[in-house]
Amino acid sequence: MAERKKSIKRKLVHAGGWQVAKRAAKMIPFGGTLVVVGLVGHDIKKKGVVRGVINSGIDAIPVVGLAKNAIELFTGDFISDKQDRKVKGTR
Repeated sequence: MAERKKSIKRKLVHAGGWQVAKRAAKMIPFGGTLVVVGLVGHDIKKKGVVRGVINSGIDAIPVVGLAKNAIELFTGDFISDKQDRKVKGTR
């Protein structure tokens, strides 16, 4: 059986692609953490101070936040939003 040898260019592309993939995999959890830190104010506004900080803290942990958000795609929020305090006034 004839085996085709890979050219040097093909080997370099293959090795370079692997290096890029490894670097990207390492950066994704921290990139997600940066996004969560940037959106912590929105969470606090939506859920309240304590619930917003807890929700953002869980989301900022790389593996735990990924798992939490994956589950929330199907089930909804673990930590619910705060209730509206708008009460219709009587005149």
